[in-house]
Amino acid sequence: MKRNPMTREGFRALQEEIERLKKVERPQIIRAIEEARGHGDLSENAEYIYAKERQSLIEGRLQDLESKLGTAEIIDTTNLPEDRIVFGSRFILSNLDTDEETLFQIVGVVESDIAQGKISIESPMAKALIGKRLDDEVIVDTPSGKREFEIIEILKN
Repeated sequence: MKRNPMTREGFRALQEEIERLKKVERPQIIRAIEEARGHGDLSENAEYIYAKERQSLIEGRLQDLESKLGTAEIIDTTNLPEDRIVFGSRFILSNLDTDEETLFQIVGVVESDIAQGKISIESPMAKALIGKRLDDEVIVDTPSGKREFEIIEILKN
């Protein structure tokens, strides 16, 4: 079985989402289904149909999250090296074309969120950066073409 690397924060976020789905969303949807049943003919009851679809989505999401937790391998990011980029590292890159500086962290696939600067360990960018050091220049193949970056800071976690 393939193990999926994940930060402790990412693991906790999945656990919190599971708890919310089980303790808040699931009971709400059960109440909505019961209420919709009280309105009569279920075949033409839009509220009932919507509630059942929502229930299906919630149950599917729960299965997905529990599977991800089951294959999670939590990587300790408290004592990361400060001289090179590894899984869990937080660092600032400078785009050499635009001089734009951006903070990134390399995380597991499940917890990646580019809007928050969290890039997947399996992304081309992370693969190009792993093992690189301060002031190294890196060329990354992105969907919009090749980009050149310089590592200007590796932050202590």
